This record gives sequence, C-alpha cells and structure tokens, in this order.
Amino acid sequence: MDRLTSPGKSALILLVTGPYESDHEAHVRRHLAAQLASALGLRFAGVRQGMRVDEADTYVIPDATLTTPQPGVRSDQDLYGGVVAQPFMASKAISHPLVDSNATAPDGWSERFMELAGDVVLPGYSAFDLDDALSAGMQLLSQGPLRAKVVQGRAGRGQQVIQSPSELESWLDQQDAADVRRDGVVLELNLQSVRTFSVGQLRIGGLVASYFGTQNLTTANDGAQVYGGSDLWLVRGDYDALRREIPDALARQLIQQAQRYEQAAEAAFPGFIASRRNCDVAVGLDPRGQQRCGVLEQSWRIGGASSAEIHALLTFAAEPSVQRLQASSWETYGESPVIPPGVVVLYQGDAAATGPITIGVRVTPWQQPVTTSN
Repeated sequence: MDRLTSPGKSALILLVTGPYESDHEAHVRRHLAAQLASALGLRFAGVRQGMRVDEADTYVIPDATLTTPQPGVRSDQDLYGGVVAQPFMASKAISHPLVDSNATAPDGWSERFMELAGDVVLPGYSAFDLDDALSAGMQLLSQGPLRAKVVQGRAGRGQQVIQSPSELESWLDQQDAADVRRDGVVLELNLQSVRTFSVGQLRIGGLVASYFGTQNLTTANDGAQVYGGSDLWLVRGDYDALRREIPDALARQLIQQAQRYEQAAEAAFPGFIASRRNCDVAVGLDPRGQQRCGVLEQSWRIGGASSAEIHALLTFAAEPSVQRLQASSWETYGESPVIPPGVVVLYQGDAAATGPITIGVRVTPWQQPVTTSN
C-alpha cells in the first residue's frame, strides 16, 4: 500500500526500556511520537517505562529493539521499531561470525545468518569472551589494522583503530569481561577513506517508504567527531522502487547489500519483526588499497535519522501525488549555531548529557541524483 492508514489501535505510547533518555532525546522523541500519532489517527498517551507490550490496542515506539515475548506486538504494523528473540540479534554483533566453533556464544546464536549474509559484510569477528577476542584480533591483524568496537557504542563512539598486538591487548584490558560476555565486542578490518551510507525502509500504517542516504559528522562539545545527522533520498515503495530512482551503480549495490542483510535476519532469526529498518553501509579502501563495501550494523529502533524518516512519512501521507523527496536530520553542538535554511528546530538547549546541542529536520523536493562519489 502507498497510503497511511490507521493500524486499528486506540493510542500510541513511547516505551522507555531502560534509564530515561537525555533531555534532548526525550524532547525530540515526544515530538515525533505526537506527530506520528496524529497522522495515524491515534491518541498520544505519553511515555511509559517497561520492556513488554501486552495491550493489543496500543501502538508503541520503543527506545530499543524489543525482545520476545511481546503479546501486544503481532506484526510490523504494531510498532515503530523491531522485535527479536535474543538481545544480541539487535546489535552489531550479528554482522560477523565467531572466530571458531569452540568460541563462547550467547543463547540462540546461529551460523545461519552469516551463511546468508556473509558476503555483504566486512571481514571480521564478533566475540563474547576476551580470549576469543584476542584470537580473532590477532588473525585480523595479519591482514592489516583492525577496528575494535564496543557493541553498545552509538553515534560513532566506543571505537578504536588497532595497529598492533600490543594495542589490541591494551584495548581488551580496558573491557569489562562481564559486559563482553553479555553484549560482545566486534573486531573488523579497518577501512581507509571510509564513507558511511544509510539504507532503510519504513513500514508504517500500511505505507512503505525506502531510502538511501549519507551520514554527516560534527564536532561534539568534547571535541570528538560524532554523528551529525543524515541526508536521505526517499521513495514511496520498496527497495526495487528505490533502485529505479537512483542511477549511481555503487548506491544501487549498497541498497542490495542492505536488503540481503535484512532478508538474512528474516530467515535466520525466529520471531523477527521490524517496521523501522536502517543499515549503516561502509565504502572504503582495505589495507591493500582495494575498494570494499559492506553492512556495518542495523538499527531496528528509533534512531538519529528518525526525525527525517517520520517527517518524510508525514509528507507522503499528506501529499499522495509525491513519489519521492529528500529529508535531513541535523545535529550540531555549541552555543548559537547557524541554522541552515529550511531546517525546523526540534530542540535547542544545554542538555545534561551533551552540553549545548541543537537538533532539527528539513524536508525538500528530490533535488538531485544520489551519488556515492566524493
């Protein structure tokens, strides 16, 4: 379907599954929830804390991918987000295999996902034990520098490029063994001159929209380079419809890789549901100077690009003749930033978690072909 229809619920809630979000995240998410509730003809019932949805008449926007059982979530039309059977299935740990058949694995681990998606990700390993991580890292270092990632890291944080065995050992010494057993770590081949793109799809109220996008970096108040927003090219329809609108051959390849990654999750993970699908796909040069591309991770929950996604969805719903458009999420740090033309500010303030930050969104007509060239 290409029209937004009510999912047959009475209300929409924001579900907070852990500690309450920071001020700026909470403010933006309440705005997005209220906008989506209005578009779906639902009452916005505010914020609830918990990890389970029991009510069949409530549409939910959780702040994390939910884990089963979820009696109130029967299909992707019951939420903006996703449901998986085990926590690791919602993390970047699924993007790589274990180092060997004797490696420590979480409950529910299966090699089926890698059998289906192994050729659309970068070379690397996931590890749920520090000794396994050391073994995996040593194997990767024989090919060149690696990138070590904390699985729960977001916005580009929690990563380090490792050049030598001593650096690997030092990084692993800094990790908590219990956290690694619970969440895992990722070790993958490091790319130079890397560019990260976004591929995603929304399945909301019967309307399907798919997108390809670029990610922007910005400088946080502590000087770190972090996520600064996404520029998305969206079409009304599925990934095939998206590829038809994009002439760039590499962009079409990245879209296909993300689609393959999603299809592997659908086939390998029992009970998998996702109405909000977002993949980070990287393109860069490996240590031999050869171009490589692959899916880094997925997000089946509300995220940084969600403001662009939802505002684009509202435009598609309000203007049935619009078949394609552009939308951007935008984040910057510091006092009194320059607001780009057309950006609607969703939050501006001195947030406790980040310091001064401004968050906005912009929707514009489809202005130019997507290109993956620098």
